[in-house]
Amino acid sequence: MSSPGDATPPSDLILYQTEDGKTRIQCRFEDENLWLTQAQMGELYQKDVKTINEHLLNIYEEKELVENSTIRKFRIVRIEGKREVAREMSH
Repeated sequence: MSSPGDATPPSDLILYQTEDGKTRIQCRFEDENLWLTQAQMGELYQKDVKTINEHLLNIYEEKELVENSTIRKFRIVRIEGKREVAREMSH
């Protein structure tokens, strides 16, 4: 359980899977919001990241959503080669 001073916000891990069982997506669910990276959205909708990016740019350009209100950075730790790397990723 996390305390208010923890660097990592509390969240649930949710896995999605297509009917063929090939796509699994990890995402954050926090404060009634679902957070996905563009790569995760591409997997979910089975579209290229460039397509997801184009749609997001159009949404912000047409002011359907405000970018500062819908983008959040989370620190992600993953293995790259033989080393563990922490990166800030936009969700």
